[in-house]
Amino acid sequence: MNKIITDLDAIVAQVKDGDTLMLGGFGLSGIPEYSIAALLRSGAKNLTCISNNAGVDDFGIGLMLQQRQVKKMISSYVGENAEFERQLLSGELEVELIPQGTLAERIRAGGAGIPAFFTPAGVGTEVAIGKETREFDGKTYLMETWLRADFSFVKAWKGDAMGNLMYRGTARNFNPMMATAGKIVVAEVEEIVPVGELDPNFVHTPGIYINYLFKGDAYEKRIEQRTVSA
Repeated sequence: MNKIITDLDAIVAQVKDGDTLMLGGFGLSGIPEYSIAALLRSGAKNLTCISNNAGVDDFGIGLMLQQRQVKKMISSYVGENAEFERQLLSGELEVELIPQGTLAERIRAGGAGIPAFFTPAGVGTEVAIGKETREFDGKTYLMETWLRADFSFVKAWKGDAMGNLMYRGTARNFNPMMATAGKIVVAEVEEIVPVGELDPNFVHTPGIYINYLFKGDAYEKRIEQRTVSA
């Protein structure tokens, strides 16, 4: 049951060209920094990346875009990345933009084994093009399908050898649901504690979902937009 690894590159080497990846985080908060670095070293190409956003030009998934590793982005917000914009406008990058709540629910549905659901978000917009709609109680809803991945890379605060995870603050965003929706799930943490030390009432991701656990030595935790008072 010991899921701790020390060689992250050996695990990331299993990622094949053309695979679909989920990468946790919200903005730059809670992103799997070490996993992204390992993906850069792996050189895997033509990847489909599912993430709330695409990082910034010189950090996060933005580095993978610079290295031309990403074929398609499935995201909700991409406004902080000039290279992303350039690749999109030039036709180099395929992009599926999804309302944020719909993105979260499609990932959750993938982890829960629910192949489709109906939502009012996106009805009457470009999001609805080519999708089935139905009426419930006099209101039109749009059918959306689940999202699943070959690999999910998530970032947590604490974990134990069995893979039980706790997140902290805003990092508890897309990470928990992505941990349920990948065939192989790699979790990186800031601290590994002995089994039994985590209060079961505060375990956010049960270890049954986790295949590998890696401890990062130090995290940059860059702030995307810093706003301070005068």
